[in-house]
Amino acid sequence: MINEITLEQQNTVEFIRAKTDEIRAAVGEGIAINALSGGVDSSVVTMLGHLALGKQLRTVFIENGLMREGEANRVRSLFQELGVTVEVIDARREFFAALKGITDPEEKREAITQTFYKEVFGRIVRESQARFLLQGTILTDIDETVAGIKRQHNVFEQLGIDPQKAFGYKILEPLIQLRKEGVRKVGAAVGLPAELFARIPFPGPALAARVIGEVTPERVDTVRKATVIVERHLQHTGAFQYLAILHLDRVTGMRDGKRDFGQQIEIRCWDSKDARQATPTALPFDLLRQLGDEITASVPGVVSVTYNIASKPPSTIEAI
Repeated sequence: MINEITLEQQNTVEFIRAKTDEIRAAVGEGIAINALSGGVDSSVVTMLGHLALGKQLRTVFIENGLMREGEANRVRSLFQELGVTVEVIDARREFFAALKGITDPEEKREAITQTFYKEVFGRIVRESQARFLLQGTILTDIDETVAGIKRQHNVFEQLGIDPQKAFGYKILEPLIQLRKEGVRKVGAAVGLPAELFARIPFPGPALAARVIGEVTPERVDTVRKATVIVERHLQHTGAFQYLAILHLDRVTGMRDGKRDFGQQIEIRCWDSKDARQATPTALPFDLLRQLGDEITASVPGVVSVTYNIASKPPSTIEAI
């Protein structure tokens, strides 16, 4: 049973002191590795690890081919300014090979989990002789996994999986008692810019969580281009999260007066406090029209754009 620290209970200064002490005590004189994706949780964990361990922490960005446009260079640059060196590791080949031919949502998540922890990080751990992986699991990840809603890629012990036996290293999870808004408070306190700690959530499986059906480089590129447009148009709405999803079946459209079997993008935009419940944001219809027009004009092959109007539950924030 995890002892939740609610936003009202949270003493951020004391939390940072306690967690950096815990990290330091666990790692001792050894080396820890953390995977930085640029999302809120991983960014906050990176700074906690940096404060606790300094040069004993090796920070890596796994370029899995599933990230947003220009993410690796952007994240590396932002953390360089904070005094954290980020090593970018190209693992695109491994991830797309693992995802080849898979269409079931849970099988896709499991393929990403095994590739991430066993193959890519297993190799890094063997090379570095690190015995610890620092990661940004939060309480909502645990809740959804244990409840059977969807397997989050970063949850193990709550499912009876010992990472030490399965992968060869221990996982440290300093944020596991917090939900998203609590993590944001810690992010501000450890010196992250708002561009990072106030960023909208992004799923661990990255854009693979937004491709219904098989995940290929071409299909990821389609949803990546749509994501750029959606995030630009909706960044000032104050919404909790907003995203683009690529559907599986082709739909009938028209171009130049002729029938065009193209692809369909679904837009989701959510109001929520902690991601446990969410309602679709009441976006102005003119804004939705602008999104639809730009996506169909700018993203090759897309002929249809829809907007999700189902709340969570029964929907979920991400599609996969």
